[in-house]
Amino acid sequence: MPSTATKSESAKSGAAASASFADRLTAAANETEHLLDRLLTTAPADSEIARPARIVEAMRYTSLGGGKRLRPFLTVETALLFGVKREQALMAGAAIELVHCYSLVHDDLPAMDNDDLRRGRPTAHKKFDEATAILAGDGLLTFAFDVLACPETHPDASVRIALVMGLARSAGLGGMVGGQMLDLAAEGRFGKNDTPQGEQDVLTLQAMKTGAILKFCCVAGAILGNAPKEKRDAAARYGQVIGQAFQIADDLLDVEGDAATLGKAAGKDAAHGKATLVDLLGIAGARARLAQLVKDAEDALKPFGADAVILKDAAHFVAERRA
Repeated sequence: MPSTATKSESAKSGAAASASFADRLTAAANETEHLLDRLLTTAPADSEIARPARIVEAMRYTSLGGGKRLRPFLTVETALLFGVKREQALMAGAAIELVHCYSLVHDDLPAMDNDDLRRGRPTAHKKFDEATAILAGDGLLTFAFDVLACPETHPDASVRIALVMGLARSAGLGGMVGGQMLDLAAEGRFGKNDTPQGEQDVLTLQAMKTGAILKFCCVAGAILGNAPKEKRDAAARYGQVIGQAFQIADDLLDVEGDAATLGKAAGKDAAHGKATLVDLLGIAGARARLAQLVKDAEDALKPFGADAVILKDAAHFVAERRA
């Protein structure tokens, strides 16, 4: 049995790691905020004609001043494992965050989830109007690829091409967009859905809608660093597990949370009759699966040794989040 002194040292070490993680998450969030603020201006870039003030305002409203910036954080921290310049990792992370924000704008629309609140504020179509919200989402998505294609992201064009391809695949037909279509079908939006959703159906849907982008955050860091295959695969495995853990935690929050805490409506999955792993496994079973995924994430990071301690903390953060 460990001595009292050893237990005390262990507790201090854990507290220090948590404090360091919180500081790093906050730093990445602040740097991403400043970068997006610099990029999203009314001043036209080379070969642009003009940037209408209203669309810029809507894009800034939906992408600035909110969110934990987990996705850019994962990109920055994974890239750090491969010695990537922080400025380059932040550019890639900002591009991914733009795609994430676009997806929230479109998900909130009346034709999709019809939500009034996002991050405790009126959704884009409530703040502005539906047409402006649609165009703001379109603008954020398109601008993300503008950012990735910029030499400021990486001087090697082949690296930028790999990033563009990776984001397109994770955000598009076989990723987030396809996952959203499966999600709408699971709600019976295109006619009565008589097909029971089993665990594999739910896992596939969630891997596409939520997990693909989170996985790419980690893969992007490896691409930026020209990582060898073994370590790129390890980063991808970690990102895949983080995506699964994030969705289970989100499903638990939907069951147990409230709108005031979440900053958005709660209980939506049940209201739409949509199956989740919480439904299939029960709350206790879902929490057990979440704990196993944290262990899987830590195992995936073994090739990086002590350099990956912050990413291990990130796995715990994702599993234990309350909002």
